Amino acid sequence: MKGNDASHDASHVWRVRDLAMSLAREEGLSSNSDSMEIVELAALLHDIGDYKYIRDPSEAKLVENFLDEEGVEETKKVKILKIINGMGFKDELSGQTLCESLPEFGVVQDADRLDAIGAIGIARCFTFGGSRNRVLHDPEIKPRTELTKEQYMKKEEQTTINHFHEKLLKLKKLMKTEAGKRRAEKRHEFMEEFLKEFYQEWDGRA
Repeated sequence: MKGNDASHDASHVWRVRDLAMSLAREEGLSSNSDSMEIVELAALLHDIGDYKYIRDPSEAKLVENFLDEEGVEETKKVKILKIINGMGFKDELSGQTLCESLPEFGVVQDADRLDAIGAIGIARCFTFGGSRNRVLHDPEIKPRTELTKEQYMKKEEQTTINHFHEKLLKLKKLMKTEAGKRRAEKRHEFMEEFLKEFYQEWDGRA
């Protein structure tokens, strides 16, 4: 991942791992060592082969190959791959809910989404937008209200600020675990305050 910009670098992975392990403990999974291993490995590997950064089609198999090489038990491997393949926002847009029966899924997905909101989420959003040469804001380009999976993946003619409205401000309501919902409240409020100040400064009112 060293070739990725700082919005999806190794530091993001470590934060998601730490958040996921913390959420798992709050959700009562710590008594099951298998569950904790699944959570940790899924969190550590969740962005390997991300479609936004994939350089070669073979990278899509990196995680599966790694788990095979390390001799991870088949039942654990299947769960880890299901979690990774089903946790993206784009998958939720398409109505896919293939993994919600797995208790480990919610904590890993919530951890990744928590890192997408709040102060860290704001920093990551502008870092990613800058890496793709997007404008900060254009009042003439309105956020898309009804996004399909295909539209979200293309992100044509969009601004960095619109990403807050199209995705980030929606994440609080999409949290799966009670622990994730509690933590999302403060981060969500921080983003709302940031956007309020941003628009005032943009318009010369602050």
